[in-house]
Order: sequence, then structure tokens, then C-alpha cells
Amino acid sequence: MSAVVTALGKGHGSPDGRILTFGLFVAFILITLGITVWARANTKSADDFYAGGRMFSGPQNGIALAGDYMSAASFLGIAGIIALSGYDGFLYSIGFLVAWLLTLLLVELMRNAGRFTMADVLAHRVREQAPVRTAAVISTVTVSVFYLLAQMVGAGALVSLLLGIHRGQAFLGMSAGTAQVVTIIVVGTLMIFYVMFGGMKATTWVQIIKAVLLMAGALVLTVLVLARFGFNVSSMLGAAADASGKGREFLEPGLHYGREVAGDPYQTMVNKLDFVSLALALVLGTAGLPHIVTRFYTVPDARAARKSVSWAIGLVGVFYLMTLALGFGAAALVGRDAIVAQDPAGNTAAPQLAQSLGEHVGGQFGGDILLAFIAAVAFATILAVVSGLVLASSTSLAHDYFGQVLMFGRSRESQEMGVARFSTFLVGTLAIVLAVITKNLNVAFLVALAFAMAAAANLPAIVLTLFWKRFNSAGIVSGIYGGLISSLVLVVLSPVVSGKVDPVTGASLSLFPRGVDFHLFPLENPGIVSIPIGFLCAVIGALVGRADAGDSRYDDLKVRSLTGVGSH
Repeated sequence: MSAVVTALGKGHGSPDGRILTFGLFVAFILITLGITVWARANTKSADDFYAGGRMFSGPQNGIALAGDYMSAASFLGIAGIIALSGYDGFLYSIGFLVAWLLTLLLVELMRNAGRFTMADVLAHRVREQAPVRTAAVISTVTVSVFYLLAQMVGAGALVSLLLGIHRGQAFLGMSAGTAQVVTIIVVGTLMIFYVMFGGMKATTWVQIIKAVLLMAGALVLTVLVLARFGFNVSSMLGAAADASGKGREFLEPGLHYGREVAGDPYQTMVNKLDFVSLALALVLGTAGLPHIVTRFYTVPDARAARKSVSWAIGLVGVFYLMTLALGFGAAALVGRDAIVAQDPAGNTAAPQLAQSLGEHVGGQFGGDILLAFIAAVAFATILAVVSGLVLASSTSLAHDYFGQVLMFGRSRESQEMGVARFSTFLVGTLAIVLAVITKNLNVAFLVALAFAMAAAANLPAIVLTLFWKRFNSAGIVSGIYGGLISSLVLVVLSPVVSGKVDPVTGASLSLFPRGVDFHLFPLENPGIVSIPIGFLCAVIGALVGRADAGDSRYDDLKVRSLTGVGSH
């Protein structure tokens, strides 16, 4: 689930292909800037800025929802894991799809019960809203910034490498390091521009365009892959297994996750628990991701929300099925050695597959065309995701903290929108600075951490607010802070920060260099511990804290969440 990045080896594409890729990047930027200018002229109220004026239809919002969910990690990362690990890689697709089912159940209820943000739902049942909204804002911004940082660092490396810029080489006068920094600044500047001036309207249309491009790219590759094998899936799987060097094991579980270590039952158990922990964070954390929650406020009513659910689940389901063809197709047609030579993690398997298929159909020019298109799709995917994350943070800061906490719910719309735009600039600039500083560090673990925090902090508060009559403000605050702190502490004390060493090369696989080891928690993913802690803190806090307006307003919240009556 990382932000897709490492190295695209030498000889990746021709010089003409690099120019074509760069040209498609520029074309996408110009189109989205035009949309933002249009959206700016039509963004006049808080409803317009936060929720796109609730003007989007069910199908439009469904496509945008799918775009929000189908990240670069989904497109490139999962294809790469399948190409290298076979069956185990497909578990990521299953995890994303199962997570989506739970997400759709909860966020539709939240959409009916809230107005703009998660905090609107949580604060509906309590008298003293300030502590609840403050906790929700801290959680929203923390999760978003961690996720955003990983995406930004990933964007810098990915785009420079998709353009074929390697160490000692240059493109348009830029070295690989310079191109990475420039890309981070460009992506950050664009996301700030989209959100500051276009709000939810611009962000939604960028998501729609990205989703259409992503589905089109995946569909083209899937058809071309299956055509190579006479549309016989069994032949494709057999060829992938043969090319993997693992034979039948490639199509069975155990190559990547939950690996058994001969003679070491402890490490075997740790590996299995780590996979369970990752799966829990992935499946349960998605429903608590802020940019997914806010997406449901853009439709006019509950009926349109349900229709957008149908569209989204259909698109997402089809997309993750297509990742099967992309991953196994890359294993069969590109080969494990060629993939690993360009990127040991396999994140460039899909671009390599695109180039191979394009060359088979139309020679060098065909390879350049298809590679450039897939690279542009990856760039569009990153831009769309980071814009959604920044919008979720700025909306929470402006609407929840400024409007409801500092101004006691008496702020003017113009004031809130001004604060939202300033917050966009602040969060975006912070993300750019942090991404440039950490561009050479392994920050991929931040994505898994964001999911774990969302599951441990946001999910308990959401679920218990919607379904437990006794729940109160003390429970909400305790659950959010307990989940956040436990996730952060466990990750800091885990092997992803210190103490993990490659057994072959001896190189550090952690954030800190070799020789620095203070890890006490054996798992890389904290979800299996932090999620129960989050729920436990929420329950204990609710039982210990004094009762507030929660009981009397629970029935009202239940009716609103199930029917949408009285919402907004």
C-alpha cells in the first residue's frame, strides 16, 4: 500500500517516449487547471467549497468515490505484488474490496447524519462539542498528513523515474534528485491550487477524470494481456507460474505474507500475526479515512448517496479483478528478473507491462505510447488523491475547529471559507516541506500507519456513536486519543523505525540506519493491538464519563442516519 516508488532501470523508454510522457503530464495539468478556474467561478458558499454544492449526481459521485479509493498503490503497487508474489499479492485486492463493503455501510449512515465532516456526526449527540470536535480535527489532520506525506514523497520519485531520469542522467537539464524535488513542489502547488480555488467541485471533477483514465488504462492493458493468451485465464496463470521460477507455489498462499521460517516458530508466528494486523488495518481503517468520508456529502439526498454506492462498488470490483490480469500478465510477459531489475518491490511492473504490450502491437512507437499513457494515469492518480486529503484537512480545520470551537458555531460563511483556503495553503506547504526533507527516507510505512490510526482512532468513535445509546463525549475523546497515541507509539517501537536488517545484504530496512535499534514491538503493523485499544478506551471512557445529551439525541441520530430525514 505504499506510494509506489523506487527505481525504473536504465533504458526505460526511448527519448521520444519520455517527451511524450512529459507532454501527457502537461496536458492533464492544463485540463485540470481549466476545471479549477471554472469551479472557482461557481464556488460562492461553504456548501460549494466543502461539498460541491451537493450538486453531483449519484453516478458522478460514484465515479469520484471510486477515484478516491483507487490510488496509485492500487494501480501500480498491487500489480507489482501480484507479479512477484502471485496469490499473496491478490490478497491486497481482496483486502481493498472487503474494506470497501464496510466503508460503504458506515459512510452512508454518516452522510445522512452529518453535514460536512466526521466531527458533525460525533458532536451531534453531545452537549460540550468543543473537546469532541478538537479530537476529531486532530485525528483528521494527523491521518491525512501522514498519508499525504507518503504520497508526496512517492510522487517525487515515481514521476522522475517514469520520465526515465536515473542517477547520472538528466532530462530538461534536471538530475534525478532535482527532478524529484521539482515534482514534489509541482504536485504540492497544484493540489493547493485545486483546493484553494476550486474546493470540492474542482477536486471532484479531478477525481472523475482520474477514475475514467485509470479504468480505461487498466481495461486496455487487461484486454491486451488476455489477447496474448487467447483470452484463456488458465493459460495466463500457468505462464505466470512458469516464468516466476516458483512453479505451482506461485499460485498458492505463503510466498509473501505469513511466511514460515524453518526452525524458528516465533518468527513464523510474528509473520502470521503481522499479516493479520495489516489486514485488520486495511479493512477497518478505510471507513475512517477522512477524504473518503467527506466524499459522501457531495450528493443532494440519501437516494443519490445509495446510487453512488452502487456505482462505486461496481467500478471498484471490476478494477480489482483487472489487477489480476495486470499482475499475472506482468509475471508472464515481462518476467520476474526484468521486474526486479528495475524495482525490487515490483512497483514498475504495470509500466513495464504497458511497454511490452505496446511494442508487441505497434513496435517501439506503440510501446512509447502505451507507457506514456500509463505514466500519465499514475500521475493523475497521485494528484487526485493528495487533493482529496488536503481538502479533508482544510474542511475539518475551518468548519470544525474555527467555525464550531473558536467561533462557537457563529462564524460567517465568508470567514470559514477564508480560513479553509488559508488552511489549505498551510497544510499543503507543510506537506511540501516535509516531503522535500524526507525524500530520501523510506516513508512507505506511513501509509499503513495512516490506515491503522484511522481504524484505531476514528472507527471506534464512529461505530459507537451510531450504534451505542450509552456512548458520550468522554468515550469519543478517549477512543480517538487512545487509538492515535497507541498507533504512533507502537509504530515508533516497531521494526519499521529501527532494527530491521536485510539478512542477505545487511542493509537497514528501517527508517533509521543499521546500528540504531530500539524496537520493542515485534510487528510492523500495529492494528491488531491498537484497534482493540481504541475500542477499549472508547468504552471505558463512556462508562466512566458522566452522561450528557447522548441518550436523548440517540433516537434522532438513528432516524437521520438510516433515512436522511432532517440532515443538512
